Amino acid sequence: DLEKEQLKTLKKVVKHFENGLPLEDVAQINKILNLCAEKMNEQEAFTEPLCELIKLFGLPFQKKKSSDEVNYSCDVSQSIAQLGYLMRVPSSKVKIQICKCVTSFYNMEPPGKLLPGYQPAGASYKIQMAELGGLAETLFLSLALVENQLTEKLWVLKALQHLSISGVNCKLMMKAQAASKLCLCLNGADPSGQLVFRSSDILWNLLENTSKEEVVNQLSSLECVQTLQEVFVDLLRHGFRHCDHQLRNDLLVIATLLAENPVAPMIESGFAKLLIVLATFVEVKLRHPLVKGFKLTYSYEDFEMKKLLFNVIGVLSKDPAAVWLLSENHVMPALLYYVKPNQKPGFPDWSAAQYEELQLHAIAVLASVAPVLVDKYLSCQANTLLLVFLQWCIGQDPFFGQGNSFHGTGGRGSKLAQMRYSLRVLRCVVSLYDDAVNNNLCDQGAISQLLDILKYAVNKSKEKEDAILLEIQTDILFILSVLCENDLHRKELFSCEGIGILIPFFGTDPKKLCSGLCHTCLLFSALDCLWSCVIGCCIAEDSFIEKQGIFLLLDLLALKERKLCNVILAILVEFCDNSKTTLHISTWRGKRNQTAANLLIQLWRQEELDLGVRRDQYGRIVDIKRPIATSFQKEQEVIPLPADCPSFAIMEISESMRAKIYSLFCKLGFENLPGLSAKDFVTLAIIQHYLDFKIGEAWSEIHAEIKEEFRPITSDEEALKIISKVSEDTAKTVVALQTEVLKSQHHHELQEEEKTYKKFQDTHTQRELINKSWENFLTRTSNYEALKKAKNLQRTAIRVSRSKAKIEKEPYHSIDTKNLHTTV
Repeated sequence: DLEKEQLKTLKKVVKHFENGLPLEDVAQINKILNLCAEKMNEQEAFTEPLCELIKLFGLPFQKKKSSDEVNYSCDVSQSIAQLGYLMRVPSSKVKIQICKCVTSFYNMEPPGKLLPGYQPAGASYKIQMAELGGLAETLFLSLALVENQLTEKLWVLKALQHLSISGVNCKLMMKAQAASKLCLCLNGADPSGQLVFRSSDILWNLLENTSKEEVVNQLSSLECVQTLQEVFVDLLRHGFRHCDHQLRNDLLVIATLLAENPVAPMIESGFAKLLIVLATFVEVKLRHPLVKGFKLTYSYEDFEMKKLLFNVIGVLSKDPAAVWLLSENHVMPALLYYVKPNQKPGFPDWSAAQYEELQLHAIAVLASVAPVLVDKYLSCQANTLLLVFLQWCIGQDPFFGQGNSFHGTGGRGSKLAQMRYSLRVLRCVVSLYDDAVNNNLCDQGAISQLLDILKYAVNKSKEKEDAILLEIQTDILFILSVLCENDLHRKELFSCEGIGILIPFFGTDPKKLCSGLCHTCLLFSALDCLWSCVIGCCIAEDSFIEKQGIFLLLDLLALKERKLCNVILAILVEFCDNSKTTLHISTWRGKRNQTAANLLIQLWRQEELDLGVRRDQYGRIVDIKRPIATSFQKEQEVIPLPADCPSFAIMEISESMRAKIYSLFCKLGFENLPGLSAKDFVTLAIIQHYLDFKIGEAWSEIHAEIKEEFRPITSDEEALKIISKVSEDTAKTVVALQTEVLKSQHHHELQEEEKTYKKFQDTHTQRELINKSWENFLTRTSNYEALKKAKNLQRTAIRVSRSKAKIEKEPYHSIDTKNLHTTV
């Protein structure tokens, strides 16, 4: 009779706690649960009480104090975790009840009645305790126990759906390889279709709440990919409901993520080929067994699927192993199908807005596919199609872009979005530097047409400046740079109209360079275009110089933007091969009448400061042995290098601005340079001997490398010492010259100071004389005796001044004024 008494007692316990378990009793109830689970192995009569006790965990917990939630958290979390372990009980009813209990955590209803002195625990308390106890992991592992029990399996998946909302639970499930096991569940037998929906929903939660890379890695096995493919094909052929189409698209997104992983066997499984054929069968109209009988309904879900399939093609184009598949399955003609003017009100199947979105998406994908399928690109005459399409973009044909999609951003009411992505395709293709592609473009008059588009974009940006117009201009300048590089005839074609369009880019307002609208990128593209399309062609160079291009470059150089300076200096050095350039550089004047020589010297000083070259307070050489060595060079240890590897001293030439500034001064000359101060002449002395110092640096490195490997013979040692001494003597000579310049400047300043002091002294003396004259005047006006004395002195002076010789009939001039009654 003991078992009957136990069953009665269990009923009393359930009845007592029918409104919820107090937190302090949860641990005791958990012990009772475990005892019931053990009894069930012998007596099935304990099944019902066990289920009733499990139901209690679905009711709100009750607490006496606010601190009870924290105080009993350890017991509660362990008790909730124990629910997952109870899934081992061989009873479907118990298993389903556990899943219902877990599900109720997320749909908690307020208790009908509270125990006296108690209040309900927080609504999210059980969820937190489930996370703390690791319920998600144990419950997921229990899936193996219900593998062949569909009802129980669906209930477990339903509970896991709720648990997977939390990132903590998702991480616990991932430890149990949840992604791969759930994927294998997708194609299980289930007439209701709930299995695939619940499993895919949990997969999505795992992707959103954990590391996407980890989930994809778990799904990248051949079994998972094949399972995913089977379910996708089944939904494609037999899914007619709205929810089936949505699920199909969800699985397509997961397939896209797998395609991004090079380890995933998308090609080996045949899934990649299926997706490529699906993406192109409408445009190419080929019969293929994979899509036999399949038709697009042109619903919103099918429209989304079409975009996702285009996206898969873009992803697969990055995989070299998939290039053959893309080529054989006519991807290029399918994408080029959309490179044609939009028709209004729309195409037979898609609306105008949908067609525009697909068109822009297809052209965007073409930018990824074209570089890997160059032969197909040429055979399909893609260059011709793109140039005709671009001509339509700048034409006057009425068209109102919808601008609804990501790719249509900024293109509403215009054709800018189409122009932007078409130019992006050309940019990606010409960047391959493939002669066949570039020659084909130029033969069709691409240079002239691109200049027309550039002019159009420049005029548009004057009306309203935005990032898309700047990107269009940047791409055109890059394409022209690649087409004209190393081809004199193309440079001459560019110079006819291109110079006039290119010049204004160098007059960009400096404030715009910091606006964040890609003006800096556009300016660099313009400089690159100048280098590739102008330099090296005498006609183009002369036209650029005549239009005051050198002045504009120097104005940009005066901004002292480090990234710009290196490029501009290199361009100026190349331009100096033209005899007209040096005259323009010498003529240029910047702010405060600054000369080009002064600007170059300032840049040199700033560069040495950035590189950590040692100079004293006056700019003189400090280190005689290594006068131009940077701090980085001094920190480097001696590393013997092969003969074909440049050393640090040589590499520094290409990376810093000093070599370019030296080259410019070699063209301008080191004498008769206007606008220079004594400090400038001190720096100029270093610049003048830059090459000598650099040679000495290189020999110093050679000497150090030799000493690391072996001891040189006496004659070689002597030769190296002499070379080193020559370099040091040069440095000493420069220091002496710098000191002389500074002394001369100091002497000149002293002379100027003395002149200034003399001026002050003369001014002070003059002021004293004026004050003394004024005092005398005041004395004469206020003291009659002083006035008489002054008058006598005046008469004496007049008398003395007269000639002593007597002159006949000498006229008499009185020195007194008659009737004078004032002393003034």
